[in-house]
Amino acid sequence: PTILFVCTHNAGRSALGAALARRQAGDRVVVLSAGVAPAETASAGTIASLAEIGIDDSAHVPTRLTEELVAASTVVVAMKPGLDVPQIEGIAYETWDLPNPEGWDVDAIRPLRDHIDGRVSALLKRVRLT
Repeated sequence: PTILFVCTHNAGRSALGAALARRQAGDRVVVLSAGVAPAETASAGTIASLAEIGIDDSAHVPTRLTEELVAASTVVVAMKPGLDVPQIEGIAYETWDLPNPEGWDVDAIRPLRDHIDGRVSALLKRVRLT
């Protein structure tokens, strides 16, 4: 299975989701992330919050969402409602209503990271059963 995490800038929420999913799933799941309007760089707070738990995501470069990325996915997770995500038959979609951590420091991001980690765990359990 392939999971695509999508948010606005691919600098915070979707980067967290993807990094956490890679850590949990290893090579059992392909994990991608993208943004509808990608930032130039990842959020420093996001990178620092992942480093706290042993994940080096310092090489993350925000990527633009494309129809091809969606088509290559088994599950697409929109990290906020209202994103303009291409709808393709046969792809499973989920929407998680998460706050935008833009401008947050690592102390503010930590609870969001931990919340996303739990949601990713539940998602991976569901994906493996399909």
